[in-house]
Amino acid sequence: MTRIVGISLVKDEDRFVEQALRNVLEFCDELILADNGSRDGTLAILERLAAQRPDKVRVHRIDDPALSHDLIKGYAGQDVWVLGVDGDELYDPQGLERFRPRLLEGEFDDWWLLRSNALHALELDDERRSARGYLSPPAPSPVKLHNFTLIESWNGRHPERLHGAEGLRFKPGAEGRKLHLGEAESWEAADLRVLHLCFVPRSSRGRAGAERPNIRDRQAPRRWPARVLRAALGTPARSEWKAHYRQGDVVRVPVAGFFAG
Repeated sequence: MTRIVGISLVKDEDRFVEQALRNVLEFCDELILADNGSRDGTLAILERLAAQRPDKVRVHRIDDPALSHDLIKGYAGQDVWVLGVDGDELYDPQGLERFRPRLLEGEFDDWWLLRSNALHALELDDERRSARGYLSPPAPSPVKLHNFTLIESWNGRHPERLHGAEGLRFKPGAEGRKLHLGEAESWEAADLRVLHLCFVPRSSRGRAGAERPNIRDRQAPRRWPARVLRAALGTPARSEWKAHYRQGDVVRVPVAGFFAG
């Protein structure tokens, strides 16, 4: 029987992480949560959710984001889809309710990776009824839904879960085909869609006006001089990696459904 496993790598995400996880809780059969040294209220939120749903939620403390991949590589070759969920990624729970049977009934079995529609939000209104930002497409999609049935292994060291091709081996005859559902579906019509709060402060420890650095920002030595200079000048931090999400027109869309329940 096909199962869906969610994997969430988080650090200092206490503003939205509970909503992000609750939105995928019924979609996933298992939810693996990896806290990478949070200093705000994130870990307490994860542990509370695990206490409420011990049937499907497990919490791990890790000191290196690369260790998060070890938590899911053992699913290689099993009849499992793995969904990567960040603390700033709020999936549409009603859409997931419609999408789950499509996934489990085999509609996408020949595909290795599914991507889909997203809104990379620059801001939320005060009542969280609408958000303004860039749509994917044309911007890249952060959706990471992988079909582990097609692979024999995904070993090696990776910067974080579901990133990097080291040790990725497909079964004989299987292909690493990728499908972007957003190329055929609009944001309004999509079942698999995510409100990506990548430009919105997501920790109570966040600094006003600063953009949260991506793991790739922190792991790229060439970017350190710019970060040090900004810190010295007292200017808000910027993520070079997230700049590629700023593509297309800025639009405003209703998002109240992403915060329901």
